[in-house]
Amino acid sequence: MSATSAPAGPIGEPVVRAIGLTSGYAGTPAVQDIDLTVDAGEVVALLGANGAGKSTTLLTLAGELAPMGGSVEVLGLRARRRLDYRARHGLGYLTEGRCVFMELTGWENLRLGRGAPERAIEFFPELEPHLAKRTGLLSGGQQQMLALGRILAADPRLILADELSLGLAPIVVHRLLSVLRSAADNGTAVVLVEQHVHQALGIADRGYVLHRGRVVMSGSGTDLRARADDIATHYISGEA
Repeated sequence: MSATSAPAGPIGEPVVRAIGLTSGYAGTPAVQDIDLTVDAGEVVALLGANGAGKSTTLLTLAGELAPMGGSVEVLGLRARRRLDYRARHGLGYLTEGRCVFMELTGWENLRLGRGAPERAIEFFPELEPHLAKRTGLLSGGQQQMLALGRILAADPRLILADELSLGLAPIVVHRLLSVLRSAADNGTAVVLVEQHVHQALGIADRGYVLHRGRVVMSGSGTDLRARADDIATHYISGEA
């Protein structure tokens, strides 16, 4: 991975560190007292039902929401920096839905990224025959590959991915997640928001389960995989 101009912290310092994080909207907390760390080369899964606070947590880490309490440090930046600043210093943010411009071609979408389009194609070579097409004509899986490839082409230090699998076939989800896992193996930190427990924990080093805005369970990927069915039943289905 290429070097960036992001502030360098001490060796072993987490890429993401939140202590007692409280965040929400219009003065109303949606997440409370969240303690979260993510190291370089780690995939950390945030699991929970709709409304559990996963996307709010991601928006706060990205700089789109200001914390209401606690402290947040992302990429060595302790100040409350906005998303555009953090993006220039190594953050890639894949929001829920399709982060592409539907009226542009695939190639034009890639040119809008911070990395070389050719680099994006290295991650998803199956896109190359379709890049001259208008992106709105591509499949949902191809659009998501385009969005993720554009982020990866910039050699990010941190990727925040919100519901990457939404509406996609399992074989496509497996392809996307395997590329994310490879990025982590090359040093990128990844925070993955997912409702699909087994898929997320299949690549995660660690995970946090959120319920009603609070962390109710955390552990290594191995430990949480052993409890995946229990997590799905009690925290993802909304039965808790």
